[in-house]
Amino acid sequence: MILEEFAAGTFARQYQYKSFTPTKLNVAWTWSDPKVNTLLAEANLKLGELNAFSTHVPDIDTFIRMHVVKEATTSSRIEGTRTGMEDAVMKREHVDAEKRDDWQEVQNYIKAMNHAIKRLNDVPISTRLLKETHRVLMAGVRGRTKLPGEYRKSQNWIGGATVQDAVFVPPHHTEVSGLMGDLENFLHNDQHPLPDLVRIAMAHYQFETIHPFLDGNGRLGRLLITLYLVSNKILLKPTLYLSAYFEKHKSLYYDNLMRARTANDLLQWIRFFLVAVSETSKQGIATFRDILALREDCESRRLVRLGKKLPRALQLLTHLYKVPRVTAADVGAVLGVTPATANSLIRDFVKLGILRESTGGKRNRLFTFKEYLELFTEERT
Repeated sequence: MILEEFAAGTFARQYQYKSFTPTKLNVAWTWSDPKVNTLLAEANLKLGELNAFSTHVPDIDTFIRMHVVKEATTSSRIEGTRTGMEDAVMKREHVDAEKRDDWQEVQNYIKAMNHAIKRLNDVPISTRLLKETHRVLMAGVRGRTKLPGEYRKSQNWIGGATVQDAVFVPPHHTEVSGLMGDLENFLHNDQHPLPDLVRIAMAHYQFETIHPFLDGNGRLGRLLITLYLVSNKILLKPTLYLSAYFEKHKSLYYDNLMRARTANDLLQWIRFFLVAVSETSKQGIATFRDILALREDCESRRLVRLGKKLPRALQLLTHLYKVPRVTAADVGAVLGVTPATANSLIRDFVKLGILRESTGGKRNRLFTFKEYLELFTEERT
C-alpha cells in the first residue's frame, strides 16, 4: 500500500450519527515522498544521540524519573489538568485540596508509565499490556467509573456536547477489539519491514482514531510511543517523551491527526511526528548536558565546602535529583537523622544556593531544588 494513496476509512451509519471505521494498518506500506526520508534520517540521528546518554550518564535512572514526571504533567495537561511540575513532585498532603484530583491523575500517569516499562521485561506491547496500564492510569481518579482496563462497550466521541454534534466519532464499540488486534499485529509485523519511527507514528494515529477506551486514550496513546521505542531497543532507557512538544503545538497535533482522517493525508501526520522526535531529542540532549553541568557544580564546587558533612550532603543531593521538593521531616527520614541535623543540613543547602524555601512561612516549610526543577519546565521545550 502506498501512503500517498492512503484511504483513512469509511463512515458507518449508526442511530442518529455516523461513526468512523479506520482502514486497518497491518499491510505492507511504502511511500515516494523524499521529505519523509529526510525527516526520518534527521530524527534517527537525533534519537541516536539522545540514546547515547543512556550509557554515558551515571545513574541515569535517577534523572529519568524527572523526565517521567514531566511527561505525566504535560500529557495530563493536554487533557485538561492544571498540575505543574512543582506540584507534581510534592506529597499529597502539601497539595492544595482543590488541586488534588489533578495531582492524582498525574501520579497515576507516573505509576502507569513505570508499570508498563517494568512489564516489558515479561510481556511485549500488546492489548493485554495496554489494558493493564489503562487500569493503573484510571485507578481512583475521575475515570475510575469508565471501565478501567477494559475496552469501551458504548460509543464515545471527541468534541461537542453530544455524539450528534461531535467533531469526530470513533468506530462503534463492536469494532474496537478487531481493530486493536490488527494494530497489535501491525506493531509486531516483521514480514513487512517499516522504519520504527514511521511505524509508531502510524500506530499512534491509529490508536487515537480507534479511541478504544472510554477515558484516558490521549495519555495512553502518547505513552505507547515510548513503550514501543523501548520494547524494540530503539531506546535503551525511556528517555524520549513527546507530550511537551505536542502540548506546545497542540493545535497542529490535533489538526494533523484529524487531517489524516478527513483528507487521507497520513503523510503530513508522519512528517509532523518525525519533526517532534527530532526537536524533542535535541531538547533531551540539552537537558542531560545541563544536568551534568549542574551536578558537577553542586558536587565538586559547592558541597565540598561542607567538610565532614559531605557524605550526608551527597546523600541528600542524590535524593533531590529524584524528589526536588522536600520538608525537614523528609530530609530526616531519608537520611535517618534527627530534626536538628536535618534542619542544619537544609540551612547549609540554602546558603550554597541549592535549596530555596518556597512557602514563606515558619512552619511546614517546603524547600525546592529550583535550579534542577527548572531544567524540566515547559519554557525550555
